[in-house]
This record gives sequence, structure tokens and C-alpha cells, in this order.
Amino acid sequence: MGTDIKPRSVSVHEHIYFLNKRTQTRSFRVRSVSFAALVVVLGTCDVFEEKQVGNERFNIFSGCPSGQTATIVLRGGADQFIEEAERSLHDAIMIVRRAMKNSTVVAGGGAIDMEISRYLWQHARNIAGKSQLFINAFAKALEVIPRQLCDNAGFDATDVLNKLRQKHALPSGEGSLYGVDINTGGICDSFANFVWEPALVKINAINAATEAACLVLSVDETVKNPKSESAQGDAAGMGRGRGGGMRGRGMRRR
Repeated sequence: MGTDIKPRSVSVHEHIYFLNKRTQTRSFRVRSVSFAALVVVLGTCDVFEEKQVGNERFNIFSGCPSGQTATIVLRGGADQFIEEAERSLHDAIMIVRRAMKNSTVVAGGGAIDMEISRYLWQHARNIAGKSQLFINAFAKALEVIPRQLCDNAGFDATDVLNKLRQKHALPSGEGSLYGVDINTGGICDSFANFVWEPALVKINAINAATEAACLVLSVDETVKNPKSESAQGDAAGMGRGRGGGMRGRGMRRR
């Protein structure tokens, strides 16, 4: 299928059977067309080869000038490993896709979460009453993101969070972009190290978490189904009756 092949009269049956020989499909309509027409429809490639990957054989097209897609083969010792790798890869691809569609990004690695938390701590000092406790609790909840990053990487979360608090509390504001550095176990400028997050993703995550928390706090009473309670009582009564019958059978006759 290279471009150096001269146009000639071939059969569509030959090409389709060649590309689908693994499916053993043989019902094709045979008609004669030119090779130039097939190049327009299928495209061209520099190298076509068949490779053995594990127990499967794959047809690989390389050097496609107009190719817009790629195939990733995931292999692992167990199904759960492959599924976890697929989920991680899907999340990474979707984040890049979102970042390309929305050019606004924020510093990742927990940097934006620590900066919002610092702002809320300072804002709560100007509020009197119980509302200050709510804002402080919200600010503390935002610190879960960098703490979880440290736990996942196996670092001391308390030590890293103390460093981040000290850096973000600088009056000059030079530490507002510092987040967790999973390579060294410390902190670094996340924005300068190209650890970015789409701003839209972060806004949606905070909104969803806030709505979920408000929904849970709005539940002030749990309602039980009377039918389910009566069914449980009947089942307990039947169990006691069976036990009484067993004791009756064991009594000695006079």
C-alpha cells in the first residue's frame, strides 16, 4: 500500500480478504477497480507488518501521512490490572482533551486547593458568629487533595502540608503556585514544572463536592418503612417458635 506502487487493476476481494483474514470472512462482492481509487479511500502507509504480541497477532500500519488516530495495546497479568491501567489512561486522555478545548489552566498538585484554603482561612477571620466555623471547615476540607496525593505517593502528609501552609502564607504571594512534588517528596512550583489542571475541571469538582455536602447536611431525619419492620418482627417470631418446637420434642414421655 505504499505510494511507490504503480496503479494497476486489482480486485476488491483480494484487498479486503487480506485485511480481514483473521475473521475468515469470505462473502465479498468481486469487481475490478483501479489501485488509485483504493489509495483515495484507504490512504497510504510507509510500512505494513504483522507482529506477534503475546498470544495475538496484529496488523500494524506505520508512517501514515494522514493518520489522525492511534491504537494502544494494554497488557497485564490480571484483568484488574488492565482495567486500572485503562481507567488511568482514559482519565489522562480526557484531561488533555479538556485542556485543549479550554485554554485556562491552574496549578496542579494541590496548589490551587491550598491557595483557596488559605484565602478562606483569612476570610473567616472577618466573619462573626457560627458562619466562621462553616468557612473554616470548608477550608480544611480542601486540604484533603494534597494530603491524598502525599498518601498515594507514600510521603509524610503532615510534613508536606506544613511546608505548603508556610509557603502559601507568604505575604508576597510568591508561594501561591507551590504544590506537592511527588518526585522528591517535598514541594515545588507546580506551574513552572508543567503540572497543570484545566480550570473548568477544578470548578466543576468543587461545585459537585459542595452540592454533595449540602445534600447530606440537609437530611435531618431518616424514615423507615413500617412494612420492613413488621417483616423483620415476624421472621424473629417464627425463629423463636421453631426453637420451642425443638425443645418440646426432646421432652421425656411419661
